[in-house]
Amino acid sequence: MMADRILALDVGTVRIGVALSDPTGKIAQPLQTYTRKSRNADIEYIGQLIRDHDVKLVVSGLPKLLDGTEGEQAQKTRAFIARGQRAWGVEVTFWDERLSTAVARGVLIDAGVSRERRKDSIDMLAATVILQNFLDARQNAQN
Repeated sequence: MMADRILALDVGTVRIGVALSDPTGKIAQPLQTYTRKSRNADIEYIGQLIRDHDVKLVVSGLPKLLDGTEGEQAQKTRAFIARGQRAWGVEVTFWDERLSTAVARGVLIDAGVSRERRKDSIDMLAATVILQNFLDARQNAQN
């Protein structure tokens, strides 16, 4: 069974982690860490990834505070995604990303990745954690 590709974003102030589902929509794969340039350039770049990979859904991590409320970073993420959604023309949904960066950091530390190299891949891995959690929850809801 083929499913539509899903792109996940971990939107940060300096970088955006990007992950992509496999064609079956069951497995999240790290794609890249994009270093932000400007709002318009960032939105255009993500739009090109969406077109290149025939993405039908974007899942954006929503950085909630540990108590479940939304802080300043969540509002910045919502604003960026709202602008992007208008430009990209695909469905966008948010996923609670609490602890995704901590999970990603733990995976990289366990793998023996140096602190310097972790900085380059943590956002991409956090996006992968966000996407896999989303895919797993969607699969469980269908069963």
